[in-house]
Amino acid sequence: MNLRQIYRVLCVLLALFVLTAAAHADELFTIARLKYEGGGDWYSNPSSLPNLMAFISRHTGVMTPDEERVVELSDEELFCCPVVYMNGHGNVTFSQNDARTLRRYLTNGGFLFADDNYGIDKSFRREMKKVFPDKELVLLPKDHPVFSSVFEMSDGIPKIHEHDGKPAEAYGIFHEGRLVVFYSYQSDLGDGWEDESVHNDPESIRTEALKMGTNVVAHALTH
Repeated sequence: MNLRQIYRVLCVLLALFVLTAAAHADELFTIARLKYEGGGDWYSNPSSLPNLMAFISRHTGVMTPDEERVVELSDEELFCCPVVYMNGHGNVTFSQNDARTLRRYLTNGGFLFADDNYGIDKSFRREMKKVFPDKELVLLPKDHPVFSSVFEMSDGIPKIHEHDGKPAEAYGIFHEGRLVVFYSYQSDLGDGWEDESVHNDPESIRTEALKMGTNVVAHALTH
């Protein structure tokens, strides 16, 4: 076993340890969905997060709830959620106060998993400049640890649904060396997490989406 393989095994064990610890806390580990302003359908892909959490539970032994939690940036419970997920097709708007709150959340250990469901890219990038005026969304290389935290994704983020003929890309924002925002673009991971009957995606595609989602969550909790 080479050093890279040893490192990966240690990362997986650490991820499982952290997730298991979360599962045995007073509340089950959950990924919170962010309800945002601006008119975009923050509630899209309703079966996606329950399915992702069930997949995480099956492959890590972590107990997760059957239903997702919904939070707003004005909610005090935001800071009790280690991972917050947002997606949609339409406009995203953060008030200045919400932007400050999100920045405080992210710079104090929180993690934002943003997933373009085809249509939020322009507004999401604009609003993240309110949150981090001094930072940029940077393209994550395929050898970034987020692509191997639990499952080996040697090709990077998978392409789930076709929209504009562009490749799927993963972007990130870093704070003091830590990845605090993961943004999937032209991938549509949330569609891949949904019930099979929604999009009729083959099992292989759905599994790739679920593996990528698990990797992101594990990376968020172990870094």
